[in-house]
Amino acid sequence: MENVEKTTENSGIRINKYLSQAGILSRRKADEAILNGEITINGKIAEPGDRVEEGDRVLYRGNEVSQKSRKKVVLAYNKPLGLVCTSKEADKDSIFRKLDYPDMLYYVGRLDKNSHGLLLLTNDGDLANQIQKARNNHEKEYVVKVDKPLTRQFLEGMTAGVPLEERKTKPCKIIRVRTSADGDFSKDTFRIIITEGINHQIRRMCEYFGYRVVALKRVRVMNVKLGKLAPGEYRELTEEEERILRNKCR
Repeated sequence: MENVEKTTENSGIRINKYLSQAGILSRRKADEAILNGEITINGKIAEPGDRVEEGDRVLYRGNEVSQKSRKKVVLAYNKPLGLVCTSKEADKDSIFRKLDYPDMLYYVGRLDKNSHGLLLLTNDGDLANQIQKARNNHEKEYVVKVDKPLTRQFLEGMTAGVPLEERKTKPCKIIRVRTSADGDFSKDTFRIIITEGINHQIRRMCEYFGYRVVALKRVRVMNVKLGKLAPGEYRELTEEEERILRNKCR
């Protein structure tokens, strides 16, 4: 009988999945970091497809990566105006320079510098990847203030979908905002619920009709609401919020 050599080729866990489960990087970002030579396993620069065994020492940019005793968290964060969704190293106005949190996090679904409101942050790479894949199917709600009075033509046009350079936007929901609980409708402010992730989508939709967005605030992502969080504050999602969020992304 011919001897068969035992192989460990498929033992352990792929390096990109290891980094994702550690909450350091999404799998896509992990692949980029590997190609850039930013990951080492036991002192050797990692290559795509490498696997991590129990006891291996993994470093990302010189910092050790571990999955042990690590709680996966999802945060609701009220991004202030003027901050950007980039890494600490990339910009002095990065949200991560202002956010006081002891673990490495990354954002899911960016907000631009002139927009504020709800931003989801997590150290769970797999969840972040799932949310990104589902971003064109889940609801995001914003409060929008424009530079001139709302018209029926504008509201109906926004609702029906707007032709942008990439494509026509999907039909969306517009909700008029009252000035008080029993007051009149605001002349320049409305809520919009979209299910797409086109770059600067709402601003560009308004510009198509000759309107300029004065203020843009995100107040909900799927089932997670901004609530009464002050600018710069964050909170952990409740168990129920996180359960629903994860189910929606499957």
